[in-house]
Amino acid sequence: MPIPKAELHLHIEGTLEPELAFALAARNGVDLPFADTGELRAAYAFTDLQSFLDLYYGLMAVLRTEEDFAELADAYLARAAAQGVRHAEIFFDPQAHTARGVPMGTVVEGLGRALERSEERHGVSTRLIMCFLRDEPAESALATLREAEPYLHRITGVGLDSAEVGNPPSKFREVYEAAAALGLRRVAHAGEEGPAAYVREALDVLGVERVDHGLRVMEDPGLVERLVRDRVPLTLCPLSNVRLRAVDVLAEHPLPRMMAAGLMCTVNSDDPAYFGGYAGDNFTAVRRELDLGDEQLRELARNSFLASFLEDDEERRARYLAEVEAYDFAPTAAVPAGRDPQDPVPAPVASR
Repeated sequence: MPIPKAELHLHIEGTLEPELAFALAARNGVDLPFADTGELRAAYAFTDLQSFLDLYYGLMAVLRTEEDFAELADAYLARAAAQGVRHAEIFFDPQAHTARGVPMGTVVEGLGRALERSEERHGVSTRLIMCFLRDEPAESALATLREAEPYLHRITGVGLDSAEVGNPPSKFREVYEAAAALGLRRVAHAGEEGPAAYVREALDVLGVERVDHGLRVMEDPGLVERLVRDRVPLTLCPLSNVRLRAVDVLAEHPLPRMMAAGLMCTVNSDDPAYFGGYAGDNFTAVRRELDLGDEQLRELARNSFLASFLEDDEERRARYLAEVEAYDFAPTAAVPAGRDPQDPVPAPVASR
């Protein structure tokens, strides 16, 4: 069994495997512009973030009903549990659904149905984080927050995702102030494609408690010092970074340098159906390609629970942390035969 971990950077729409996409398309009468799952997987040759987003939003057309969203989330939770995830804080993009006529309630209640039964079915506790699309107007984010108010009993926090360049965090100051007034936790994508300065903005203007990605913080030593001092977690996504060309090859990922600098790093999967690996796959990949030792992996797992929004259940957090400390690395799992660390769709995913 893989080391216990929390997943803190996971877009539920990014767990839509081709097989499920085709099944939902058939159920909902949606025509996909691909002949079969093989042709769809072949389309996962992304050159940058925008090329991924174009396909990502297009495939969302198959998600129409509460049952669709429940099935999507349940499929992710089953995979995550098999890879050692004990707690998942799950992003969703309501604007991408409401813009095509799917009501907010359909999305939240459908996801909520799967999350409610997650502990019983999969042994995974959950939180739900509503993300705003940063390439949409700030007014749309405010309207989305208002639309979500009847469902805030299901929503722990807000986030900010989609195309980063040209959409600085400061654009969303007002909606984050409103979210804070509602008692919502705050995170934001920053420093993936955008500069390290966007991480500073996310901290200073939006008041974020975690930085999603933060890959480029090493370009600003003063920012690194601040993040270390304040113990601000970074939710890194190594396989995603390779697939979207933020780093050329995994062996060049700055994760070891970031850990050595004292940054509170976590490892997550981002959009695993598109990027070739779930949470455990990312741990396996960084261990192999970055030569991380057992105690470095334990540190990453420990950080994931420390960075989780579990302040309402410290007993649970303590239980998860105890599992991490007790984990025995001795029976190391073998790497699947034929898997290339730079292969964007590794064998375990392609075989699903």
